[in-house]
Amino acid sequence: MTAMQTPAFFDQVPKILVHDALAQTLGAVRDGLMEYRYIDAVKLAGHSCPTVAGAWLMTRAALARLYPERTPRRGEIRVELRETQDAGVAGVIASVASLVTGAAGSGGFKGLGGCYARRELLAFGVPMHGQMRFVRLDNGRSVEASHHLDAAPRPAALRTQMQAALGTQTDAAKREAFAQSWQDWVRTILIDHADDPDLITLEG
Repeated sequence: MTAMQTPAFFDQVPKILVHDALAQTLGAVRDGLMEYRYIDAVKLAGHSCPTVAGAWLMTRAALARLYPERTPRRGEIRVELRETQDAGVAGVIASVASLVTGAAGSGGFKGLGGCYARRELLAFGVPMHGQMRFVRLDNGRSVEASHHLDAAPRPAALRTQMQAALGTQTDAAKREAFAQSWQDWVRTILIDHADDPDLITLEG
């Protein structure tokens, strides 16, 4: 079986460590500590793009703000989005946040013995200033996060390369050129701007 081949920078993207009490209780992870990597978000979304990258960085920054004194508690965080579920890329952003935080909608895990419920912890169309709001269930503390891709503008040739790659007369070389430029943009966002306050803004 051929190993999955991904851009090398995926391994350089900042990881997110969380503690999942349910995973610990059920013996899935002995100490409850779960490490998420950008490749996990890529597998979930099925692609790597600025939206997935922005969602990853927003989630990482928000959890660091909410839990300055301890490891973030997966399954104990509510996630809200300003946009409705069917608007733009709201669903993609929510899926990345849900992966890391465990927050789920009506179809989520309903709990075990009255504990560990994750359903109804993900909501859309919630009025707020930011794009997303993360809320700790234990103390109600919250933070709103937004991402601003103009802080890492797209390569000048990207639009032309995309049109060439998606054209009916395209070839492998054109597709590869576009893919390389696209992931170079994503790398810039995730590596060069990982901690850029102009790219990811927090309120709260």
